[in-house]
Amino acid sequence: MNLVVKLGGEVVGDGRLAAIAVDLAALAAAGHRVTVVHGGGPQATDLQRRLGIEPRIVGGRRVTDGPTLDVMKMVIAGRLNVDLCAALRAASARPLGLHGAIFATRRPPRVVSGAGPDPVDLGLVGDVTGFDLALLATAHGAGYLPVLACLGTAPDGAVFNINADVVANRLAVAEGADLLVLVSSVDGVRRVVTDPASRIARLTAAEGRRAITDGTVTGGMIPKLEESFAALAEGVRQILIVAGDLARAVGEPGSAGTLLDG
Repeated sequence: MNLVVKLGGEVVGDGRLAAIAVDLAALAAAGHRVTVVHGGGPQATDLQRRLGIEPRIVGGRRVTDGPTLDVMKMVIAGRLNVDLCAALRAASARPLGLHGAIFATRRPPRVVSGAGPDPVDLGLVGDVTGFDLALLATAHGAGYLPVLACLGTAPDGAVFNINADVVANRLAVAEGADLLVLVSSVDGVRRVVTDPASRIARLTAAEGRRAITDGTVTGGMIPKLEESFAALAEGVRQILIVAGDLARAVGEPGSAGTLLDG
C-alpha cells in the first residue's frame, strides 16, 4: 500500500512520538511505501513568542512575514525534522530527512474560510507546484523512509512556508496514494469539539462541507478538511484523520479517527 502520513507539530513534539515512530517503522517493514510529511505549528508559535513576535492566524492559517519564515526554517527544517528522524532511527527505520523536494510558488491573496468575504494575503506562504518524485522514488527504492519538512522552494531560490496538510494532500495526489493519514492532536472530526464520544467515524465530502458551513467544524480543522476534499476530488482514495495507533487505524480504517471519502 502506498501511504502518505502527515504528522502535525503537536505530534512530533509530545510524548506520542516514540509510539508513532514504532508504528511507522512497522508499516514500512511490512512492505508499505511510507512517506512522512510533518509540520511544526505549536513549536513555531512558541519560538515566535519567545522572540517577541506575536503570531497572526487567520482562518486557521498562519500569516508568514520574513521573521516568521525564519522561525519556520529553524523549527521545521531544523529541530523537528532532526527529532523525528532520530525517533524513527530508534524504531529501526531508515529515515531520510528532506527539505528540498517540495516545489512551490507564492500564494496570491484569496478568500479564506472563516475569515470573512475579503481576500487575505498570507505573506510568504506557498502553493505546491510539484515534488521531486524521482528523488522520492530513489529513496524508497533504496529502503529509506522519506521525511519531508513542509517548506517549499521556487526556481529563483525563494522559500515559502506551506501548511503541512496542504503538502501531504498534494503529495498524496502526485503519488497516487492509496491512503493519506493525517495524525493530529484530535482523534478525528467531532460534532462537539470537547466530547470524544461525538467523533464521526466516516464523513463524505458533502457532509464535511455542510459541517463547515453550519459551524460544526471550526478553526484549524477547516483547512484540513478543505484540502482533504480537494485531494479526494483528484484521485486519493481515502483519507484518515487520527490521533495515534497508526497500525490499527491503517489496518482497519474507521476503527479509529474519521475516514473521509468522496
